[in-house]
Amino acid sequence: MLTLEQLHQILPGNGCVPQWHQALTQLLPDYGIDTPERVAAFLAQCAHESGQFQAIRENLNYKATSLQKTFPKYFPTPELAEQYAKQPEKIANRVYANRMGNGSEESGDGWRYCGRGLIQLTGRDNYQQFADSIECDIDQLPDYLATFEGAVQSACWFWETNDLNTLADSGDIKTMTKRINGGYLGLEDRIEHYERIKEILCG
Repeated sequence: MLTLEQLHQILPGNGCVPQWHQALTQLLPDYGIDTPERVAAFLAQCAHESGQFQAIRENLNYKATSLQKTFPKYFPTPELAEQYAKQPEKIANRVYANRMGNGSEESGDGWRYCGRGLIQLTGRDNYQQFADSIECDIDQLPDYLATFEGAVQSACWFWETNDLNTLADSGDIKTMTKRINGGYLGLEDRIEHYERIKEILCG
């Protein structure tokens, strides 16, 4: 389905291709990601979301100006942004507070349940649903999501939960991106990844 040689072509420069290959070939069939179109769409979206399978934890190390630009709702003034700048834990606890099942800023849930995995699983609700699906304690999930298997499986779970195989079958990368991203951020890059990967898998 997906050879080690193909994955080396798909992820050039990634030093962990054998480990990723083992996790992918073990888990993708369990979630019905089992045709060239589905595998290409899955790998393309994951490659974009994780910087070519290099970043499996959300980077929240923002400068003050970036905070205002990225999260204007939560940092409406330069003074407030300065108080949080370059403090990832503090930033996560503010921007993810009181939503997605998380508690208040003081609860620490924002940091505890920040984005992890190949398709950044975020928020207590998503963590709990994924934990339930694999019969795992939610408290053990952050460590599991830091593994190759956990990073892949969380993305597979998100994929299945959002019925993305159906969109992959029709090649609808735009709608797929909206379901993953909430918008169309990086759409051109995702499409480029998809076309290149499909060529590698089918060529």
